[in-house]
Amino acid sequence: MYYEPGVIPHGLKYDPFKSCVVPRPIGWISTLDRDGNHNLAPYSQFQNVTFDPPIVMFAANQDSKGVRKDSVRNAEDTGEFVWNMATWDLREAVNISAQELPRDVDEFERAGLEKLASRLVKPMRVKGSPIQFECTYLNTLRFPGNGVMGSADVVFGKVVAVHIADEVLDPDGLVDILKIRPIARMGYFDYTTVDSKFRMVIPGDQRALLGGLEGSPDKARAEAQTPG
Repeated sequence: MYYEPGVIPHGLKYDPFKSCVVPRPIGWISTLDRDGNHNLAPYSQFQNVTFDPPIVMFAANQDSKGVRKDSVRNAEDTGEFVWNMATWDLREAVNISAQELPRDVDEFERAGLEKLASRLVKPMRVKGSPIQFECTYLNTLRFPGNGVMGSADVVFGKVVAVHIADEVLDPDGLVDILKIRPIARMGYFDYTTVDSKFRMVIPGDQRALLGGLEGSPDKARAEAQTPG
């Protein structure tokens, strides 16, 4: 099949676009507004942007009334947000926190979640989430779209603190992803979990490149500066 979005219809019962870019990590973002109200919401357009320094982003479409999401406004207003890893065990809470609710409703309470204080920022963390990033707001890119929900805000933040539960680290100090079972967004109403993995190392003696792929700033810097 072939189609051109907005020009040539795809002719299918369901739009296939989101099901083609998969799986997508969940950006489970906690924020505070100016009045101290807590907010927690999942976004399936989430990713790390770079590792030195570590920067992440989440993209939020407007809600069904054409209003910018609370997570975006709160991050811009206060300069802070927290990313919480969404897991299989927390899947129902993630889904509950995705509802469109009044601005003053606490999604932590709505989803039956306990809060954990952060160290460097004010937004709370999700207790039970095995990994959290405390972030300071950098900037927002806004993309005008079609229809009420088409416009999107892409929010960037610098990771200033990382929390990893000790029990999800293996004896070699590696994050045991298969033990965590993160969930990821597919298309339609479907999700998946990380329950298998395989390893590939780029061939050749490109240690700076491998350090970057590993996400190690120290290794990448050291090898990149080593005379050839």
